[in-house]
Amino acid sequence: MRTAYFTAPRKIEILEESDPGTPGEGEVLVRINRLGVCGSDVHYYLEGRIGDQLLTYPASLGHECAGTVVAVGSGVGHLAPGIRVAIDPAISCGSCDQCRRGRKHTCRRLRFMGAPGEAPGAAAELRILPAENCVPIPDNLTLEEAVLAEPLSIAIHAVRLAGVAPGMRVGVIGCGPIGLGVIAVLRQVGVGTIYASELLEYRRQRALALGCDRVFDPRSEDLIHEVLREESTGVDIVFECSGDPEMIDVAQALLTPGGTLVIVGITPQPRVNFDIHRMRRAELTFRNVRRQVDCMGPALMMLAQGRVPSQLFLTHRLPFGRIGEAFELVAHYQDGVIKAIVDLDHIQ
Repeated sequence: MRTAYFTAPRKIEILEESDPGTPGEGEVLVRINRLGVCGSDVHYYLEGRIGDQLLTYPASLGHECAGTVVAVGSGVGHLAPGIRVAIDPAISCGSCDQCRRGRKHTCRRLRFMGAPGEAPGAAAELRILPAENCVPIPDNLTLEEAVLAEPLSIAIHAVRLAGVAPGMRVGVIGCGPIGLGVIAVLRQVGVGTIYASELLEYRRQRALALGCDRVFDPRSEDLIHEVLREESTGVDIVFECSGDPEMIDVAQALLTPGGTLVIVGITPQPRVNFDIHRMRRAELTFRNVRRQVDCMGPALMMLAQGRVPSQLFLTHRLPFGRIGEAFELVAHYQDGVIKAIVDLDHIQ
């Protein structure tokens, strides 16, 4: 089978290797048909690391994916060959204290697809996976749309963590795929006014199309001044989705006392500085998002019901042999890219 690997910074090669064999108990063999390029993948592509997670080359890659069941192991009753599935890339042990508490996403022995030293990446024609990580795709969704379930599930998890209620005033900093997903989910739960900040014009337009009320360009507009002119007491919740550490202080300035900052974006560096006294005096709550838990099914349902318009996210589709181009598109925000999909069924 063909598998893509990072072989050096900003270099991806497709290599031939042996098929993975037959699935064991509770496992399924999946043909990966589609792969999404995620911002965290791009960190590995450009920098070879996220925080203290360093790549050792060659390194398998990718985690946003959808495919088709080829074979099932013993004890698998809800899946069969031919069923299309979206993949939850976080493989938990099921037995540690975190798993027993329903926190599979912080499993002590978590193996995440494409993460250094954990589980093999999704950029391969075949993978053996736990059946519980394979979620059937509704009939009215394409494989490309199903790839959106994993990033959308992170947005759903972030909104759940925030304690969002109808009528709340909300800010979203950064309108990449996750930030746009947050906006889409917020509209579904009936918040009041949504303010957003985004550097790229085409992404500002997507935010408006998804229901954002006001979108600002932080290079030419004073975000704090503009939002507080509309909301003199501040907003209730801010989702920081850009990964820019300087935005943490900006987010704090936007919040009303007792408000909540939800940190979703991944910063390039392991440590950040922010005004702890502003946080203390205003009694702000900081919530960190660690991927998602039990949100893949709801994400697929939202997509299937048309409550999240997939056409506003899916911008590019490239064959497997051009996976490097897909990463370059996303890494450098080229050609209006929101989500680039790699088609593993076609090499060229």
